[in-house]
Amino acid sequence: MALVLVLLFTSPLRKLVIKILDKMKEGKGPVVSKTVLGTLFVVFISITYNVVEIQKRSFESGLLNPTDEVLMANRILEASLMGFAIFLALVTYRLHHYMKELETKRRKEAAEEMKPMPHLKLADHEEYPKKAISST
Repeated sequence: MALVLVLLFTSPLRKLVIKILDKMKEGKGPVVSKTVLGTLFVVFISITYNVVEIQKRSFESGLLNPTDEVLMANRILEASLMGFAIFLALVTYRLHHYMKELETKRRKEAAEEMKPMPHLKLADHEEYPKKAISST
């Protein structure tokens, strides 16, 4: 959560975080991060499936025994933690992408502003004779 807040507001720490994220995305970094994210997603789906199975058991018997109650609370807590971690990872990834894109656009605009414009000569009226308008 702190990482997202650091990326949202301009500060020296933001530049450091962007450099660190750039270094992480070099080489095998993207493969590792996608593998970890995929693993978290599979575990999230598994936990969600277990919660659904516990709920089915409680609907069939009409009661939720204390063991299932504790298991379900634990699984819901794990699922919410996994979901939150996946969400923060995706938000951080997109924020980093937008920050890099914004930085690139600003550099291009600055380069265009610094580029000398060719001097355009304004034509004097005396140089170009006016065409005679024939009145008929």
